[in-house]
Amino acid sequence: MPDRFRHEIVYFMTPAGESGVPPLGAREYWIRREDALQWLDEFVVRVVSPLDAESKAEMELTDEQEAWLEWMVANDVQHVRVD
Repeated sequence: MPDRFRHEIVYFMTPAGESGVPPLGAREYWIRREDALQWLDEFVVRVVSPLDAESKAEMELTDEQEAWLEWMVANDVQHVRVD
């Protein structure tokens, strides 16, 4: 994945403590399989502005993001650590 992925992965994460997500360490992320399947089906991810929770946008998946999500689903991976 390109370097910008370190910033983009937060678009895909499920916050710790939500929907059975375990506590996570620094640079660890949980990406729910059902969310990954939805994003792949719709080819978009919905993001919320950090400045205004009412402001939401849809972003098209890049080819790299799509390939990564497909790999995550195919390998049943939900827990990711980025170094």
